[in-house]
Parts: sequence; structure tokens; C-alpha cells
Amino acid sequence: MKMMVNSVETLQKKIAQVRAAQEQFAKFTQEQVDEIFFQVSMAANQARIQLAKMAVEETGIGVAEDKVIKNHYASEYIYNAYKDVKTCGIIEKDDAFGITKIAEPIGVLAGIIPTTNPTSTAIFKCLIALKSRNGIVFSPHPRAKKSTIAAAKLCLEAAVKAGAPEGIIGWIDEPSVELSGEVMRECDTVLATGGPGMVKAAYSSGKPALGVGSGNTPIIFDESCDIKVAVSSVIHSKTFDNGTICASEQSVIVDASIYEEVKKEFRARKAYIAEGEELVKLKKIVLGANGSMNAKLVGRPAIEIAQEAGFDVPADTKLIIGEATSTEISEPLAHEKLFPLLSMYKADDFDDAVDKADELVQGGGIGHTAGIYIDVVNNQEKLNEFERRMKACRILVNTPSAQGGIGDIYNFKLSPSLTLGCGSWGNNSFSGQVGPLQLINIKTVAERRENMLWFRTPAKTFIKKGCLGVAIKELGTEYYNFKKAFIVTDSFLYQNGYTKPITDQLDAMGIQHSTFYEVEPDPTLACAKKGAEQMRLFNPDVVIAVGGGSAMDAAKIMWVMYEHPECNFLDLAMRFMDIRKRVYQFPQMGKKAKFVAIPTSSGTGSEVTPFAVITDEKTGQKYPLADYELMPTIAIVDADMMMHQPKGLTSASGIDALTHALEAYAAMLQTEFTDGLALQATKSIFEYLPRAYENGAKDPIAREKMAHASTMAGMAFANAFLGVCHSLAHKLGAYHHIPHGVANALLINKVLEFNVNSAPRKMGTFPQYAYPNMLARYAEVATFVGCTGTDEEKFEQLQQKINELKTAVGIPNTIREFGVDEQAFLDTLDEMVEAAFDDQCTGANPRYPLFSEIREMYLRAYYGDAEYDRMNAVEVKEEKVEDVKEGEHHPHLKEKIKAKAEKVKAGVR
Repeated sequence: MKMMVNSVETLQKKIAQVRAAQEQFAKFTQEQVDEIFFQVSMAANQARIQLAKMAVEETGIGVAEDKVIKNHYASEYIYNAYKDVKTCGIIEKDDAFGITKIAEPIGVLAGIIPTTNPTSTAIFKCLIALKSRNGIVFSPHPRAKKSTIAAAKLCLEAAVKAGAPEGIIGWIDEPSVELSGEVMRECDTVLATGGPGMVKAAYSSGKPALGVGSGNTPIIFDESCDIKVAVSSVIHSKTFDNGTICASEQSVIVDASIYEEVKKEFRARKAYIAEGEELVKLKKIVLGANGSMNAKLVGRPAIEIAQEAGFDVPADTKLIIGEATSTEISEPLAHEKLFPLLSMYKADDFDDAVDKADELVQGGGIGHTAGIYIDVVNNQEKLNEFERRMKACRILVNTPSAQGGIGDIYNFKLSPSLTLGCGSWGNNSFSGQVGPLQLINIKTVAERRENMLWFRTPAKTFIKKGCLGVAIKELGTEYYNFKKAFIVTDSFLYQNGYTKPITDQLDAMGIQHSTFYEVEPDPTLACAKKGAEQMRLFNPDVVIAVGGGSAMDAAKIMWVMYEHPECNFLDLAMRFMDIRKRVYQFPQMGKKAKFVAIPTSSGTGSEVTPFAVITDEKTGQKYPLADYELMPTIAIVDADMMMHQPKGLTSASGIDALTHALEAYAAMLQTEFTDGLALQATKSIFEYLPRAYENGAKDPIAREKMAHASTMAGMAFANAFLGVCHSLAHKLGAYHHIPHGVANALLINKVLEFNVNSAPRKMGTFPQYAYPNMLARYAEVATFVGCTGTDEEKFEQLQQKINELKTAVGIPNTIREFGVDEQAFLDTLDEMVEAAFDDQCTGANPRYPLFSEIREMYLRAYYGDAEYDRMNAVEVKEEKVEDVKEGEHHPHLKEKIKAKAEKVKAGVR
């Protein structure tokens, strides 16, 4: 029976158990430790959403969607940063100088966990403890004990399953001040994250401690800064998880010459500037009765901050700003505020700005973080002066400080961490990102850097109507000299002779071949396993996929299973934030066989992409796989293979290709290399899809143009990735059996409208994406396809052109018109929302979607805008402010929709 830790006696027994486990763990090899580190990272990554929800439900602090990112970061980024770091035995050896460094574990750690980050910090501390062969005992915050214990328990179970000693991780079940003090006294080193009182207690425990100081981050807006980037970055950071990251901005200090323009930009992006009596009221609530930060406001949304102060703000307010002049401790706005309230100061000049920043740091955030927005190229002397003056261990340049301060997102040499040391300036023992123990102060200057991008396609792509016969001959040339070809297709194509031109040519070249023709739409794992088994028996050196997306997806999965039968499929499908930092590294492909893709439909672009989608026939779950190891070796795009597509396939696949092009153009990873392909594909689709749909094989020019458009769109999204439209479509198709292209068509207009907002609640997190700019981007697309006028007018014309195209090729206007039952749709809505949010495609979308926003897009796509608005026609003045929480719909929206839908059916208006 599990021991309940709720007294000093039971805590001492628990520490003894962890210590005994750690003594065994200290003897583990690097390989054993790394396997445990990997498995715990995987388990934490998979549980990121439920842990985030649990944390918000228990504490009432922060935003669930943002806590998902924190949990994802704590597992993926920490794993990526330290997976190759040696922590066992000899970690460095220099024979010439006779130096050998040997790593030994500390012993048992005390992990103090805050209420603001109860799950992500627990995951982070578990991982760094396990990587260094230490045991750890957690002291959760009393208001977050369930979620912290859930995270710790998950990590413990994964660690033990991977081979770690039983009991290597422990926790206090009923935390108290007494037990927190006891665990700090009895363990070997304290990892303390929390308020100033908790950190002081850690350093007073008599044991070594790695604690963090308060953050009071000042940010200078120099006159040379890019105002849009600066304002968008600050809002993005300060509203992240409702401001609970200690590195987030507390004050902005703006040069007088741009002060009014900055205020205007803040207002345009949904920040509310309190003035007059409102400002007076605001100052009264910032601090609690003891003169420190008001704990009631921590992690609460802006609208509730205003409510507490006693005034109203618009329901879409992201951030409240209070203008201040004094930086003295007596000024409430000069303090740390772990909620979406920002102080704003006007500086006479740069020197005055630096003076104010220095005073704010010295007054309450010494040693932590400071930042500046500035034209670095032309103002290096100013930047040097700022670096020199700031007594802060993180100096961030042109970077959102919450996401930038924790490292590895906006600068890839700043180590990722959720415990940020403040050095001796902040009475801390460590000055950097907590990881290996260092007893020196390190000042790190981290400038914002854009990530390396790429453009990858098959080694050879053959294009032209009638090119198949010539291109297949490539397989028998000296360069490839293939001996055995395994063809993957479906029964219709096989029975109707689509593979015969290929097999005839293979026969002529003396290449043996075998054909698997059992692929069905939405191919399943069972199908892939069956094909892979036949592939293993035949032992080919080239795989040839012939068909649409289903055949190519199935062939790619079979290819993986053939080359790497040891792989776990769910590991292959693991989500990632950055494809090069994924926890699970995709195995190298092409050692046993190369891959040739020959499309017979003009839509998926799979012949030139590193993606595949497969369905688990037992659960119905669709798994999108993404990795450049899945990129075909050769693509052969011959319109002759596509001449006789039926109208339904022509329509669905054509709109799918259009969605690929539009999402690739909007994706945060887009480049000028992908833009040109996306634009040309879009133009060709608008011009030739109606002709291909109406005329079929009678219009070979239209068929060829659509074939090339599909491939160009594929090349674009293979490198720029996609967005939330595909996330929504994947789940709509999985739950309601709507063809993928049609699902995209039903949703694409809603997604464009969603993305075009210039002041979204959340924008995407990617260093290339500086600020919301999708209106201008979509206007560029519109211009390329013949629209004119202002950007707004061009966007509306583009939306109209999409609607006209869908009508021309027989696509219904709404999900309901397609025939999806209303009750079935509403019953699956919540599951679809969460699954779409977690889809791999969501991460590249320029606007980061909340659960509520995904839900609204689904509902609008189901009912249509007019019907949805009529069903939800409630005057704003009738809404109670307290019913509208950040990141949520009205709590009774689903019930209201059901009730009003019944009235609509009954003819009630």
C-alpha cells in the first residue's frame, strides 16, 4: 500500500526510500540513464494537454493552452538540449594536459514547485534530476498539489518502466510549511522555484540551494526600434499564461520621440491603457496588504484585473497598461506583476531610459532579466551601454522576454530552463539557466536570431504529359541499377491497367517486380503491416507508389516498416514543435530501398512531400507522420496518369491542392523559395480546376496544369508546412468520414478569416514571424490571381473567388449541407477540438488557436456564418463580464447551440 506523506515521520521514511533508490541509480551507466531520460521525456510530452488542463482547473491560474506549451517545452526542449550531454563517469579527458573530469551525482534533491507552473516545473526538475542520476522529493504548492503530484507520478512510472530504481522520485501528499522546511533540511541540495519567501527559506535551510530571485524585467523601446515587432513581442510575452513566467516584461520604457506611436500600436493590438481615475484604482490593487504583489491577481486575465480594480474594459482586452513616472519602491507599478498588467514610462532620451531600467532592476528584480528593442546594426554603442549598466543575468535583445528568457526559442545558444538563476546580485548561488551547477556569475547577451530554414525536394522530379515511359527508364540506368521493384497501388488502378506501362518497362529492363494492390482510401496500419510483410518477403531495392495520397501514404509507411521493423509506430507519430528538436528522431531511410512516387490524382502533392497519414483501424485515430526521411527519391508527374479522374476526385483533390498552396503561403516557415511555388499553384488552380472538373480528359491542358499545380503546392508545403485548416480537416475527416479535400474546402474560408486578424489573441511562436501580417500576405495572393483595391478589398475578393471555385466544382457550403448529422457533430465537437489543437499542422499556423477559437471555426463551418450568428445573437450589454473568461467560450455555448438548433428545426424564430 502506498505510504501517504503527511507528517514529518512519513516524510523522513520517504526521503530514506528515495535515498536508497538513488544509491542504486548512482551506479547506472550513461546508456541506462539516457534511456530513462528519453522515456520520461516521451511520457511527459504525451501528457502535456491533460496536465495543463489539470493545473488550470486546480489553481485557476493561467491559460491551459499556454501551459500545454510549457509542458511541451519542459519535455522536448530540455531533452533536446541535454540528450547528448555526458553526465556519468568520465565526461571530459585531455591526455595532453592530464585532465580528467568525472561526474558524480549529488544525492537527493528537494524540488520546491510553485503554484504558477505546477506541472512544467515538475517535469523539468524530474528530467534534470534523472539525467544527473539524482533522486528528488517534491514539495508542491498546497493549491497545486494534485497537478504537481500527477506530473511527478507520471515521470516516476515512466522512469521505473525504463529501468530506474523504484522510488527514485517522491513527493509530499499534504504539503505544509513545516514539511517543506523539513524536506529542504534533509535533502542534499534544494531546487527552489517560488516566491521570495520560499527562496529565502531554501537558502536558510543549511543545504546548498539553487533558487531564483524575483523578476522585475524592464524593457527599453529605443527610438530606432521596429515598433510593431516590439509591441507585438511584448504582448505575446506578457500575456503568455497570463504573465506567470518570472522573466516576462513588467515595465516598458519608451523614448519620448516614439511614445505616442507606441501607445497607438498597443491600443491597436488590444491593450487597454488605464487613465485618470481608472489608473488610480489600478494602483490600489497591484500590491497586497503586506506591500508585496497581490497574490489574488496572479495568472488572472486582463478583464478580471480591471474588474478587481473596479472598472470595465472591452471583452477582448489582452493586456492592461498603467502609465507611471516614478521608479521608487513606493510606486505600485514599479513592482513585479505576474499577471497581464504592464507599466509604461516615458524616457527623455536613451540615457534616461537606461537610468530608469537600472532603477527598476535594482528596486526589485536585480540579477534576473532586462531587455531592449533597438536597431542593433546602427546602434551598437547604445546596446553596449545597456549591457554594461544592467545588473541582470539575461539581457534580451529584440526578444519576447518570457519565451526568450527561458531559452532556446528565440536564441538557440541560450540553454532552455524553467529555473532562472540571478547570481550573487539576486542572492542566488547561480547566475544562468539552471542545469549543471556553476558557482560563478555569467552574464549572457542573447540577441534574437532567426532559425535556419531549408528547401528540400526529391532528388529528381520528372514533369510533362507522357514522361512516364522515359522517366521509368531512369531506374535501370547505371546510377540506380535497381534489380527488384515493389509496386504499391489500389485495386481500381491495378485492375484498370494503370500499373501496366510501368511493369512493361520494368520487364524490358529486366527488373523483377511484385505488386501490392490492396490499398484503400484512408489506409490503415493493418494494410501497411500486410504490405510491409510482403515487401520483406520480396526484398526490393526500390518501392514504387502509384496512386493518390492514400497509395503514397501507405507505401511510405510500408517502406518504414520494411527498413526499420524495430520502430514503434506511435513514436514515429510523436508531435514536435521544431522538426530538428523532436524527442524521437526518425530513422534513416533509403539504405535498403529507394522510393519512387507516381501520382494518379492532382491534389495531395505527396509525391514531393515528407508527410504521410495513416489510420489506426482499431481506434479510428489518424496519425500524420512528418519527417524528411519520408521524402521520395524520385517523383514522376505525368498527366496521362490523371486524365480519367472522376469529378468528385477532381474537385476534392483540386481544393486540397489550393489549401496546400494557401496554407504554405501563410505558414510561419514560408520563404521566398516556397512563396513562388504557392502563388503559381494558386493561380493555376483558379484557372484550370473548373475546366478539369467539367471537361476531364477532353481538356488535357487543364489536366496537366492541375497536375503541376498539385506538385508545386506540394513542394511549397513540404518546406513551409501547413496550418490549422489541415488540423481541422484531419479530425473532421476522421470523425465524420468526409474526404480530406472536401473537409479542407469546408474550412478554408473560416481559417483565412481567422488568420487575417491583425490583433489576434495569440500569435504563432516562431522567430521568423515578427508580428501578425496575414492581411498583407493574403492580399499578395489576391493580387497574383487578379484582385484589385485595398488589402481589405483584395482579401474579400479572394474569399469570394474561393467560394465561387467551390461552387463551380460542386463543394457544399457547410458541413451540415454535406450531410453530417447535427447531433453526431456536436457530440464529437469537444474531442475534435482538442485533437485538432494537438495536430502536427497547428504549430506552423501564423495565429495560435485557442480551444474556443477552434470550436467556433468548426461551428461556423457546420452552420454557416449567418445561422451561427443568429443562433448566438446575444447583445454584448446582456453578457455578464464574469461569465467570459480568457481563452473560453461562454460556458453554456454548446447547450445554447443545441437548444436553439431544436427551435430552428421546429420552425421557431
